[in-house]
Amino acid sequence: MVPDAQQDRATRVSLPRIVRLLDARLMPLLLLMYVLAFIDRTNIGFAKDAFQARTGISNAAYALGASIFFTGYAFLEVPSNLLLQRFGGRIWLARIMVSWGLVSAAMFLAQGEKSFYLLRFLLGIAEAGFFPGVVFYLTKFYPERFRARAMGLFYVGAPLSFIVGGPISGALLKLDGLMGLAGWQWLFLVEGLLASLVGLLAFFHLPDGPEQARWLTSAEKLTLQAQLAQEHGTPHHIGLFRALRSGPVLYLGVIYMLIQMSVYGLVFFLPSQIAAIIGRSVGWEVGVLSVVPWTAALAATLIFPALADRTGRHALIAALIFSAAGLGLAGSAWASSPVLLMASLSLAAASFIAVQPVFWALASRHLPKAQAAGAIALINALGAAGSFLAPNVRVAIENALHSSTAGILALALLCFLGAMMLFAWTSRPQPQWIDR
Repeated sequence: MVPDAQQDRATRVSLPRIVRLLDARLMPLLLLMYVLAFIDRTNIGFAKDAFQARTGISNAAYALGASIFFTGYAFLEVPSNLLLQRFGGRIWLARIMVSWGLVSAAMFLAQGEKSFYLLRFLLGIAEAGFFPGVVFYLTKFYPERFRARAMGLFYVGAPLSFIVGGPISGALLKLDGLMGLAGWQWLFLVEGLLASLVGLLAFFHLPDGPEQARWLTSAEKLTLQAQLAQEHGTPHHIGLFRALRSGPVLYLGVIYMLIQMSVYGLVFFLPSQIAAIIGRSVGWEVGVLSVVPWTAALAATLIFPALADRTGRHALIAALIFSAAGLGLAGSAWASSPVLLMASLSLAAASFIAVQPVFWALASRHLPKAQAAGAIALINALGAAGSFLAPNVRVAIENALHSSTAGILALALLCFLGAMMLFAWTSRPQPQWIDR
């Protein structure tokens, strides 16, 4: 509890002003970290054609290697987030970033299926805990009524990674032959080492909590801590394993798994999909065109989380957005011209990126406070399982039905299923985490 005299001082400080300070001091670096995380996990999509030509791996092997990242990632999500809770965000997020950058750079050594699988698996292990760690980290700073907006600012990193990363990846591919390295090798080497450098910067810049934030005054710290303490209340220590196997946590985890299936069922194939319809190889032109859907996603991510915070209708807004993702995916399967394809991809990308910060704001309100780190990590681990399944399911369905559109139509149906589950959540009573 905050003493009365301190509470009086705290009430004289504007909470929105403190949030603006958090935005200015925390978000630029967190955003850069997420941009590089997304680039390093998805740049294989830009390297796909050249990498397959060099190594001779099949489409099925590519899909398995691209998605095997999520097996190690999912397995270590919960323990990694618990270690973050123990050691603090500054040390643990920096450790994650430096290690994944080194492994991502080592992808330039891949020579065939086995080395490809191994390095993608190690990349998932190295990055495990980064995203749920940041989600948990933000709950240590941002009050609930500002959280969807904060998550929206962080999620800007996903579309921004494609807006920036697409042209950069395309340009790096053009370095083919420089110093005896292929273009795809330069792509992995440069983008991976950049992530490690930013990880070192995070170690020296990020505070572990409001009390370590030297850019907040004493009164601002007291105001923020009082607000967060009021929202958290007295947490019920229901036990980690009981929290992880509870119905609400698993229900939210299934929704997030469906969201991630829609994301990674598309992003690993998007450069090749654009290249096929314009009749070009993946390179600079495709990189520039891939900016279009992610620019739409950037706008949607800035608009809809803030709308959810203003209305308080997070589940309903998330359901409507996820429905739009299904429509976009279905449209991309049937598009017969570059214009229709780009419009459909833009709707899909805008929707499945914008739905995620709204979802996490919803989830963080209804998770057991004492076990939030573990619960957030489990939900993200289930999402990682969906990320692993998506490209493999897409390829398997397309091969079984001999149809190039069947896989993406199946992913569209999963979007509608997730939207229905979000609609159903609006009528659920709020979970009561009471120890028994």
